[in-house]
Formats: sequence, C-alpha cells, structure tokens
Amino acid sequence: MAATVRVFPGVILAFIPVFLATVYSRRDVLELGDADFDYLAAEHETMLLKFYAPWCGHCKKLAPEFDKAATRLKGSVQLAKVDCTAHTGTCARFGVSGYPTLKIFRYGRDSALYDGPRTADGIYHYMKKQTGPDSVHLKTKEDLQTFIDHYDASVVGVFSGPSSSRLAEFLRAAGLLREQFRFAHTTDLKLGEEHGVTSESVLLFRPPRLANMFEDSMVIFTDYLTIGSLRRFIRDHIYGLCPHMTLENRDRLRVRDLLTAYYDLDYLHNTRGSNYWRNRVMKVASKYTGRGLIFSVANKKDFLAELEDDFGLGMSEGGELPFVTIRTKLGHKYTMREEFTRDGHSLERFLDDYFAGRLKRYVRSEPVPEHSASAVKVVVAESFDDVVNDPEKDVLIQFYSPSCPHCKKLEPVYRELADVLLSDSRIIIAKMNAVDNDIPLGYDVQGYPTLYFAPMGKKDEPIRYEGGREFKDLLNFVRREASHRVIFSGSRAEL
Repeated sequence: MAATVRVFPGVILAFIPVFLATVYSRRDVLELGDADFDYLAAEHETMLLKFYAPWCGHCKKLAPEFDKAATRLKGSVQLAKVDCTAHTGTCARFGVSGYPTLKIFRYGRDSALYDGPRTADGIYHYMKKQTGPDSVHLKTKEDLQTFIDHYDASVVGVFSGPSSSRLAEFLRAAGLLREQFRFAHTTDLKLGEEHGVTSESVLLFRPPRLANMFEDSMVIFTDYLTIGSLRRFIRDHIYGLCPHMTLENRDRLRVRDLLTAYYDLDYLHNTRGSNYWRNRVMKVASKYTGRGLIFSVANKKDFLAELEDDFGLGMSEGGELPFVTIRTKLGHKYTMREEFTRDGHSLERFLDDYFAGRLKRYVRSEPVPEHSASAVKVVVAESFDDVVNDPEKDVLIQFYSPSCPHCKKLEPVYRELADVLLSDSRIIIAKMNAVDNDIPLGYDVQGYPTLYFAPMGKKDEPIRYEGGREFKDLLNFVRREASHRVIFSGSRAEL
C-alpha cells in the first residue's frame, strides 16, 4: 500500500504542468458579455477582442493561437473574447457580421479593426506594436541610436520644438500607421546633424541587419509633410531594393510583381549567412531596377506549405542553394528551374526570359481527364482555357471541394441540368475541383460551391451565380444569360 501511495501522487504531479498551462492560457483570455462588457473593457489601455461563434470552423482554428498569444502578451495587452451566439447585443453594437472578427480597443472604445496575422507569433508581434505611445520621444543621441538599432525599420521625425506644426502632423500619421511601422520623434534639431539634416525632416532608417553596398541605409523625406505624403514615402522606400519577406508583410509586398529567393534564411541567429545569398540577389536586382519587378528573400521553411501548394516545390528543391519564384500581382506564377549559381548568371538568364515572355507559367493542376460520356464536363486548370474560355461556347462552371457537403447535395441537381442541356452543342455544364487546381483570374472563389457563367464573346466578364440551388433556379439562370435560344432535351425543360 505504501508503494502505491508514493507512486500515485507522482502520476498526478506529472500532469500538473500541462494542466496548469492549459488553465492559465484560457484564463489569460478575458471573457466578456452584454452585462459586463463596458466596465471590464474600459479597465484596459489596449485590448484585442475576438468576436466568435462556437460552431465557426475558423474560430476553432484560431482559438489555440489566440490563447498562446494571450499568455505571451499578459501584462502588456489584454486579449478577450465575446461569444456572439450568447451576447448578441454587444456584437450588434460593434457591427460584427462574420466570425471571427478581431478588433483593437483602447480603454473600452473601438479603435481599429485588427487585420494582422492570425498565428500566435504574428498576433504577439503585431499587438506589441500597439502598446506605448504612437511615437517615442527621443531626447538624446543614445535614445536615437537605441531606437534605430532594431530588427525592423524606423521612422524618425526631427523637429525644432514641441509646438512645430509639422510635428503635430507627424504624430497624427504615427497614430494611423503605428500598426505597420515604428515611429519616433525628437524636438532637438542637433540629433539630426549626424545624419546630414539641419532643418525639420523625417528620416527613414532601414533595419541594420539589411545594410548593404547597393543602397543607402537611411533615406530623407523631402516632400511637404502630410499623412498621405508620409505614407507614400514610407511605402515606397521602407523595403529597399530587396526586402526580407515574412508571413506578416507578404501581402503588402505582393501588391506588385514580386521575385523571391527562398533559402535557409535566419536573421536572428545567422545574419551573415542570410545576407550572403541576399547580396547575390541584390547584385542582379540592381541591373533590373525600373522594370516593374521587385525582389525579396525569404525563409523557405516559413513558406513551405505555400511553395508546395502553389509552385509544386518541396524542401528538397535546391538543397542549400536558393530556389526562385516570380508571382505577379495578377497571380501568374513562374519558377526558376536552373540551379542558382553564385555568380548570379542563372538568375540573369531567368530574368531575361521572364521579361522577353519566354517563360511558361506554372499552373497547379490535376491531370487533364480523358474523354468522358458524362454530361457534366470535368475541367482542370490545364484545360480551363480550352473549355471554359472557348469563344464559341456558353459555359456554366461550378468550383467545388470534394469534401464539401453542399457540393455533394448540389451534384444530382447539377447533373440533371447538364442532361437537360446536353442537346445544345453551344452550352457546356462544367465543374472544377478548386482545392487541387489553380483558380483562374477573374473568378472569386471564397466558398463552395461557387458557380459562374462564362458567356461566349465575353469571357473576361464571367457572371457570378447568386440564386437558389434548385433545378429550376439554375435552368432559368442559364436561359437568361445564354447568348442564344437554348435547346433542351427532356420534359424538365418546361419548368
């Protein structure tokens, strides 16, 4: 019996650390409701609030990341949540129409919509920037040096005094842009002298870890200072010739045509090694400036899933050498198949072929299916142009997911529609697996099933179907949008 007593507490104790970690993680997220929202939210200077529904799949996926971030942010930013199925009044008051919705609150007042990353690390870094003043007041040279010696870029305003009108505008800009950039200011003009300025100015310091011989590490803003002009200046200069693309900034970089070199980049532990390949990319990039393509480098481990899904590339590709992709703002994708050479010549050849239009786009596609007698034509990404964009055909295309229950429910109705229209050689009823095939430009697919009608002669203006999912609804839609008088087969056509 004594032996059992000694072992049993030990077994319980083995679970205590895990149990406590789970409990405290959940306690770190404050639960708010209709009755207590106002007075509890008002107690916190900065709060990230999650409006959710228990049945929402995206909410369930976010929950563990949100809990982890709450624990890391404890003491600086309060994370909280509201169950909108139980507290409808609060959710309606703040205009919540979808789940999860994340908002930033300051002392109980709705401050901004959270549009940052939804990983624990991403939430942590994003919300850390929300703490403290919009712009840090620098008083000494040591303050300035400490501020700019940072992992991220720094925007520093140099002003003649606290009553400067330009300072007031700078602070307004900092308040609006603090989620994206780091701001500081000084009212001592002498702090700008070491950086070549003797009058009121705004200085943009790129991260020291990205210093290189191809561009200046600091850029001076010279335009008339407004919120808009400062925003444009930062946007155009902060990344430099070859930024470090991360999961947090990728969407901002991809508004333009973007080349990225992926390799074992790690600026936290190996700055020199990370810049070895970046400098080689920059040497080539400097020869192609002004041609509409921007360059970047990234850690391939951070983007592995995306590279596998979007480009068909895996960890074995390239080994220690970088592998290179281009993704245009229109969604066209290209990969460099030649091995990356240290002299940069392979990258130059890839770019010459890209600008000359000689590269074949990479398209993620299932194999083109063999001929089938089915009335519903199966389309894949490789055959989309031949089928859906056939200028002599009207085409109704359904984008579906194999696991979607709504798609499975629609399947017999969709097949019956195809059977009824089979006699009309100028109409095609088609479907495409949108999970395993790239969705073409012009088609916005956010859920399943999504249906579009691509009329002959207007393939660049597909019409999204928004109606019901009964047979007669679909048939009437095709009748209305078809470019000709539809030919039917079967009695159901009379509906």
